[in-house]
Amino acid sequence: MLSRTADHLFWMSRYTERAENTARLLDVNYQTSLLPQSEAVALLGWQGLLSISELLDTYTEAHGDVTARNVMDFMVKDESNPSSIVSCLGAARENARAVRGTLTTEVWETLNTTWLEVKRMIKSGEFERDPSQFYEWVKFRSHLSRGVTVGTMLMDEALYFMRLGTFLERADNTARLVDVKFHAVQSDFFGTASEKDQEYDFYHWSAILRSVSGFEVYRKVYRDVIRPERVAELLILRPDMPRSLHASLNEVVNNLGLVANDQSSETHRRAGKLCAELKYGRIDEILATGLHAYLTQFLDRVNDLGAHISQDFLVPAAA
Repeated sequence: MLSRTADHLFWMSRYTERAENTARLLDVNYQTSLLPQSEAVALLGWQGLLSISELLDTYTEAHGDVTARNVMDFMVKDESNPSSIVSCLGAARENARAVRGTLTTEVWETLNTTWLEVKRMIKSGEFERDPSQFYEWVKFRSHLSRGVTVGTMLMDEALYFMRLGTFLERADNTARLVDVKFHAVQSDFFGTASEKDQEYDFYHWSAILRSVSGFEVYRKVYRDVIRPERVAELLILRPDMPRSLHASLNEVVNNLGLVANDQSSETHRRAGKLCAELKYGRIDEILATGLHAYLTQFLDRVNDLGAHISQDFLVPAAA
């Protein structure tokens, strides 16, 4: 396969996954902002969301003070923000258009319709009328895109590069979500919190789990009250949780093996090493050494992995 074609397929999937994850983050913040809480706590939530995407400085330059409405507008429909939902869906569609002949008609029609529909929804004000419903729509379109891809594409290198992009992006976004949202909790993880704090924490953790479609999964796996260390374990170490770091890295390693070439052995080794650490890791050890430090290092290694994948398979980035 031509490296340019692989590059378009890889980034098409990354942008689609990024749009979905942005919708998930915005939805969890929007839902938690409706809970009884001080203005300062609500503000921290929106600042944290911008920090996840490393866009706090960019936002401040453009909009000044952080407000819920401005952050949602910036992250949904601001085309000058490359990480906004509209920008991501537009970039996914452009990458798909560039390799139209490699995709099935169903995959192209799904991505193209998503782009046309999101422009219409923004223009008609549907997003402002019901932000939560809009976020659900974005998640649904991403699910549809992934399902149509798996259901209609030939199982060859094109599909493998698309899945490589999807799961690398998912690992990155889940790590950012866990890092920032764990910092947002005011009461000590394992200390004695007041009854009011415990009640707030329940809704906080429930919202985080729902943002990764993990609430029902948590109940099925643990059959217990929601505890922070178990939320962390589910989202980091469980291989059977679809959006966990472990599950995402399993897919990255598997798909790297399927597209391997003469120069990719080091990239495969790095991915395999990171996956092995997740496979044999324990959540008490991770929490003891510091969750933030662990996730910061994980994100650095995922970004390094992305750079090596580009170097080995894709079009080299311009200097």
